[in-house]
Amino acid sequence: MRIAALGFCCVDFYENINRHYVTGNGIDCIINLSKKGIKSSAVTVVGTDLYGKEMLETLNNYNIDTSHIQVRDGSTSIYRMALKNGTDRVHLENIEGVMKNYTPTPEDIEFVKQHEFVHTDLTGKVLHLLPEIKNAGCKIVFDFSIRKNEDDFKKILPNIHYAFFSCEKKDDSIKDFLIHAKSYGPELVTATFGEEGSMCYDGHHFFEYGINSVPVINTVGAGDSFIAGFIYGIMHGWDIPACLKSGADLSSEIVQLFNPY
Repeated sequence: MRIAALGFCCVDFYENINRHYVTGNGIDCIINLSKKGIKSSAVTVVGTDLYGKEMLETLNNYNIDTSHIQVRDGSTSIYRMALKNGTDRVHLENIEGVMKNYTPTPEDIEFVKQHEFVHTDLTGKVLHLLPEIKNAGCKIVFDFSIRKNEDDFKKILPNIHYAFFSCEKKDDSIKDFLIHAKSYGPELVTATFGEEGSMCYDGHHFFEYGINSVPVINTVGAGDSFIAGFIYGIMHGWDIPACLKSGADLSSEIVQLFNPY
């Protein structure tokens, strides 16, 4: 079983405390999966700067295949970050760098098709490739984060299998929202609510799970690790409640760290 993270990667840099780490939604997800023994690959682009070198070294340290990471002259994408209330991360500015003009090569695309699962998101500049990758038999894991745009739904949801959304709170509209998202065709749609847990809809039933009460150091990576834990369960044929628990368990481990993996 293999998974590829396709598209966006970056470095999160906290200027006020002078700390950083290499990251990206898919990068965080596959590092967490690699730590659990899942063979993983990263398909993206980095610059020729020190951050690009750090990205490659970090992924290699976790035994992640970096053979299809493009290295281009310029700077690796950077997110300027800050901490709110000591634990919640805030995105200040994205400096795209070499990510701005990223395009996977035909060889990159064929490599991705060799994986059973592919993780991507809205920022990876690969949305046009989703139908081709799906038709190749890959199970597509898509992280919408906080975005709930109807135009995104129409062009993305019919071409993916597992959709994940990050929501501020669980209210009376959530079930209708998940029903609407599921109507476009994905196998499962899942929403996370921070301290209120998570909910998954399979077209017939709603499944909910809470969180583990742990001390929080940094909320960064909570969503990405939840997805990693959930997909780990899917890979092993677990039922939805077990997948939700797996996501919550892994997320609770990550929020006790400063880094997202």
